[in-house]
Parts: sequence; C-alpha cells; structure tokens
Amino acid sequence: MYQYTEFDRQFVQARADQYRDQLTRWQSGQLPEDEFRPLRLQNGWYVQRYAPMLRVAVPYGELSSAQLRVLARIARDYDQPNAELLNNAQAAQDKLGAIPLAGGQSVASHLSKGYAHFTTRQNVQYNWIPLSKSADVMDLLASVNMHGIQTSGNCIRNITSDERAGIAVDEIADPRPFAEIMRQWSTLHPEFAFLPRKFKIAITGALEDRAATAWHDVGLHLIKNDSGDLGFKVMVGGGMGRTPILATTVRSFLPWDQLLNYIEAVVRAYNRFGRRDNIYKARIKILVKAEGQQFIDQVEAEYRDIVEIDGAPHTITPAELARVSASFAAPELNCNRSSAELKIANVLRAAAEDDVEFSRWLQQNVGAHKNPDLRIVTLSFKRLGQAPGDARAEQLDTAATIADQFSSGEVRVTHDQNLVLPWVRCDQLPELWKAARKAGFARPNIRLLTDMIACPGGDFCSLANARSLPLAEAITQRYQDLDELHDLGEIDLHISGCINSCGHHHSGHIGILGVDKDGKEWYQITLGGSDGSSLSGTPAVGKVVGPSFSAAEVPAVIEAVLDTYREQRLATGDKQETFIATLRRIGIEPFKAASNGARFSASAKPAEEQTA
Repeated sequence: MYQYTEFDRQFVQARADQYRDQLTRWQSGQLPEDEFRPLRLQNGWYVQRYAPMLRVAVPYGELSSAQLRVLARIARDYDQPNAELLNNAQAAQDKLGAIPLAGGQSVASHLSKGYAHFTTRQNVQYNWIPLSKSADVMDLLASVNMHGIQTSGNCIRNITSDERAGIAVDEIADPRPFAEIMRQWSTLHPEFAFLPRKFKIAITGALEDRAATAWHDVGLHLIKNDSGDLGFKVMVGGGMGRTPILATTVRSFLPWDQLLNYIEAVVRAYNRFGRRDNIYKARIKILVKAEGQQFIDQVEAEYRDIVEIDGAPHTITPAELARVSASFAAPELNCNRSSAELKIANVLRAAAEDDVEFSRWLQQNVGAHKNPDLRIVTLSFKRLGQAPGDARAEQLDTAATIADQFSSGEVRVTHDQNLVLPWVRCDQLPELWKAARKAGFARPNIRLLTDMIACPGGDFCSLANARSLPLAEAITQRYQDLDELHDLGEIDLHISGCINSCGHHHSGHIGILGVDKDGKEWYQITLGGSDGSSLSGTPAVGKVVGPSFSAAEVPAVIEAVLDTYREQRLATGDKQETFIATLRRIGIEPFKAASNGARFSASAKPAEEQTA
C-alpha cells in the first residue's frame, strides 16, 4: 500500500493542529458557529440526528493493520454517547414502533455505540463522538496518516477504486498510482474547493467494474488502444439521488499522462456552468443530461486551452508515475516453492475432509490473485444482530491481527462494506479460515442475499425518511439458512433510508428506499438495478414495482419476489439461472404482481400478528 512521505505526514499533522486551534476558538466563543461549521465539515465532522458524526477518508480503500487498530481505539474510547443522548434517541425510535422479524419477533432500533461503520465509498464513519473530543481524534488519526479532509463539502471527495486493485487477474494496469496522484493534486485545490456540489471520482484498471464507475461524477477505466498504448475511458455525469443517471462516455481514449489536465477541464466546465441556484439540480449529472454534446464540446475546449495556452501544466511524467508506483510495491512473501497447483489441490482436499462450510467459504469468500501462489479473501462483517458496514472495536482489533498474520498487515475496504485480505498464501487458507471463523468473519455469504448494503438510515442520519438497519436485520433474520442462501444464488440487495441513496438502492438487483408518508415510515421497492460488476452485468437503474409498502409488509414482499424467481428461473445442467438474469428475461411484471399480492396478504393478517 502507499507509503506516506515526510511531507505527507507533516501535511496531515498540520491539518490536525489547525483543526484543534479552530475548535478551541469555537469553544471559547472567539469563532462564531456559522464560521466554525464549514471548517469542521472540511475535516469530516457533521452534526447528525442525535450527535456529531465523523467521516474518515480511506483513499482507494487501503488500510494497514496499524490504522485498523487506531480506528478500533477511536470506536472503543471515543464513540461513546452519554445517557441523555441515548435516551433521547431511543425515545424517538420507540415512537416509530418496531419492525417485524419472522416468527412475530421485532427489532426496535439499532442505536449502536463503540462501532466504526464502513461506507459504500470506502470511508469510515463514527456516530457518537462529542465535538469536545474531536481534536484528540484528529491527532490519533494523524498518527497513522489518516484524516477527514474532503470527506464533506462541495469539493472532490475521497477517490475510490476496485478493492482488488493491483492484484486482480483481469487487471490491465494498477489504478492505485493514478488514484494517489489525483488525491495529491485535488487535496485543498483552491479552484475545486467550492464547486456547485460534491464531486466523486472512481477508477478501475480491470475488465470487471468492481468500482461502480458508471454511478460516479467521473468514472475512469484504464484501457489499452489498438496500438497497445495505455490510457483511460472517461465517463462523466453518473449519480444516484433524486435523479439516478448513468455516466456518459466523453472520451473513449485519453492518454494516461493527460489525466489531470483532462479532469481539470471537466471540473472547470462544471464549476463554470453547473447550477448553484438549486441544490437538487447542482450535481454534474444534471448538467450533462441537460446539455449533452454541448457539455462535451465545452470540456474539449477547456482541455485544448489547458494544453495549448497553459502548456499542459499537470501532465504526469513517466518519472512521477514511477515514483508513486514504487510506493505500491507488493510485500515480500515467504511462499513455499511447491507449485500453485499442488497447494490448491491440498486446500481442496482439506475442504473435502473438513465440512461443507469450508468448501462454501472457498467458493464465496476466496478469489483468484494475479500471483498464482496467493488468494484474495473477503472477511464478511454481515451477521445477525450487526448492521451492514458496522464493525465493533474488538472486531477491528481482531481483523488487524488476522491481517498481520495472513496478509502482510494490509486490508482493503470494499464497495459492499466488507474487508478484503489482499496477500493470502494458498497454503494458509485452512488456517486463515479457522481464525476467521473464530472471529465470526467466515460466513460464506459474499455476494449472496445477506451480504447486503445498507446506509445508517433514520437511526442516525438527520436526512433519512426511514430506518434502514432494522429492516436489514429483519431480512437477515429471515434468510439465515445457508442452504437456502446458496440456492438463491448471487443477489445484490441495497437499502437506503432516503432519496440521497447512500445505500445505493438504485443499483441493487433488489433496492429498498425509505420514504415518508405523513410522518410514518414506508418503503419503495425497485428491481433490476446493476452497479456494473460481473454479478450484475451492464449498469442499470432499478425500476419501481409499485406503491410503497409499510415496514411490516417489506419482509413478505422480498420473500414473494424471491419465491417468484425460484418458480421462474431456468436451469442448465446443475447450474441455476441467476436472479438478475431471470428478471431480465421475463420482465418486472410477474415480480410486481407477487409484491402486491404479498401486500394484501400481510394486510389480511390478524392484528396481533402485526407490529405497530
């Protein structure tokens, strides 16, 4: 992973020192609230529904074990609300009532503390740290080269990438050096500090798009042209929210050394023509949709000016690319000299001699590596009683220990809110599985229904219309049987608590969106979305199946949708057609009919079987 230089370290610590001074002046009354607010936001400090929320940047998803341990310490020592805050939050949730589980049980709320929360954009969030302790937390983060810079505000946000960057078998080129160069270039760039709206960039170097690039303001794909030259396909104008739009390709091939010059042209055009009069129409996706080819022409004109008039000042030199790339050198691993084939054979034999769960873990949680001696292993944090994306302090400490023992002290944060070990030796897989199983990280549900995405929702977020986490718990509780999960196959389920779409419901095979009806929680169901990965195929926006459902109806609706899939899917030999393939083949109508039937069925239940 990237090794910070002395300049990098001094920069991050100086930022922490600056924030401490700002906080001290605010606490003493020298700095008014309206002046302190943008300063704390620029460092990732929000004020949410009940308490402050900190968002920590994890550039392109890489974390060291030392950083994990500091994140654990922050969760343990600082993410601790006082009794009054918790009581107020609990009272507010009690007024909304419980969301039903199977068998008549219920979940009232998920007001967790002592947790870190991994987001869909490779950030880490905390929900209960008091502002009075925020400077101490910033110092702790700076001690391991971490910060919250540009995790908020109308600027270029944390740049995300494929969690398999640099190690994927389908990779054309490693995107991490380019992501790091963009990070250094964009950080505190004065021209990009006050854009019309927030601006998100995702980059991948692989054939499979594991970074959901089509859903970002700028999506970058490393490719090679017919001559074998390396460059980028540049897409602009993707996004979710109120108006879900897939990005438009504005350059089919851009030479790699022109990346910064071209991105500057894109952002200049956005800064100049993007709307500032309406927050809901301020994202670049609205500008691209409204202007079409005119926007692309404007970007090209800006780019020509940057190259011909300004002299292409941000051209990436081969020396600079080599310098940054050298900071991503693979760790030296003591691999046995026996062949990869023999190691794999030994692992598979061990699986046969052990139990079916190990075999399933190998199938779902273990992936191929560009080094045949190694494997990529996903640690699943999705379990009953724990919200998607959440990790307790002790779990973070345990993950750090596992990373030290099996992955050269490195993990990656995934788009799906799990952690990946990128440097696992094949011959250590059985030992790793035992350690992961003991820690509760080995559930073989990666890419299956319960490996769902969910935002914090109404339990924490002041923007949310409804709770996400209790609903995720209700669905997880219903689908605990591993045989059933594996029979259903690979399904993306995404849950958002509001139209801002932090849970990426638009790109889920099954999407759930919380909406408000007269102060009550309701949920809209979408089907057929895709983020562009091999599991989903071509990126697509999910379609709404009908009027919104009450919280009590949603689990039954999901069950009806999945039952319809099982009835309609085709089989080829012993392989079943996937959910998304069946949906695309037969269309949405059979699923819509099943969803509405489930609504009527749930409404017809006796009152004592329903939850308020």
